[in-house]
Amino acid sequence: MSAENSDDVREFLTTRRAKVRPEQVDLPGGPNRRVPGLRRTEVALLAGVSVEYYSRLERGNLSGVSEAVLNAIATALLLDEAERRHLFDLARTANASTVRRPRSSSRSATIRPGLQLMLDAVTGGPALIRNGRMDILATNLLARAVHVEAYSALRERPVNLARFAFLHRESAERFYPDWDLAADMIVAILRTEAGRDPYDRDMQDLIGELSTRSEEFRRKWGDHNVRRHVTGVKRFLHPVVGDLEFLFEGTELPDHPGWSLNVYMAEPGTPTADALRILASWEATREQEDTTEQGRSRATQDVPSQAADG
Repeated sequence: MSAENSDDVREFLTTRRAKVRPEQVDLPGGPNRRVPGLRRTEVALLAGVSVEYYSRLERGNLSGVSEAVLNAIATALLLDEAERRHLFDLARTANASTVRRPRSSSRSATIRPGLQLMLDAVTGGPALIRNGRMDILATNLLARAVHVEAYSALRERPVNLARFAFLHRESAERFYPDWDLAADMIVAILRTEAGRDPYDRDMQDLIGELSTRSEEFRRKWGDHNVRRHVTGVKRFLHPVVGDLEFLFEGTELPDHPGWSLNVYMAEPGTPTADALRILASWEATREQEDTTEQGRSRATQDVPSQAADG
């Protein structure tokens, strides 16, 4: 058995079991139940395994578990697709044949030119590439404009949306009209990625930092919720143009496990569509001014050396 993730296995299975009501799986409920959700005996019955075997799994020991049993347990616990994949990720880690060391930092991951050109070709809405740690790895102009609060609040690059949400709470609550929902989603994405690649040193460092500095993050992390964030609606409050509402689509990049391409689209004729036209001009002007100022700064720094050479 791998002891590395036994706590995660135990807490994930326990929290999932607590969420299933007996009537959801055609079992009798009643007021005399002493535990929330299902009993272990009921999960074992639904999954077709012995109580002793399921109890072993829920104690965190997934060693040797078969795909058939994992699927049966996932069905018994009414796991959605993200939760089912997470359970399989936990089992894969538990059954690793060799002890792996956390891999080296991957913050220096570079975006190949073709991906950046693809983002820049998207001019109708924000488009970005992020990894499972919520680092924004690449953007088009409108994505930079929409996320200006995060870029302004954080000095570190790449910008990390989890740090922004939990460690710059005042700015984040302005940006996310429903901060609690956004924070839940961010934590669920982090938990999903931690299960997919538990040896990512950058992820371990990020979780440790957020857990140390944010009580709210610790509480949400303990819920063990996971999520595949591939479609939906995004709502932001921008400091320049106000309320923004997008349809959101995301897709994983197969050449880069954990990376996803996210595109936000405004429905034609909506206030958001009008706001995007303003934002495109605003961001282009802002970036041009930054470039000009940087050029002036470099020229000023070069003057003493030129004078000395003369």
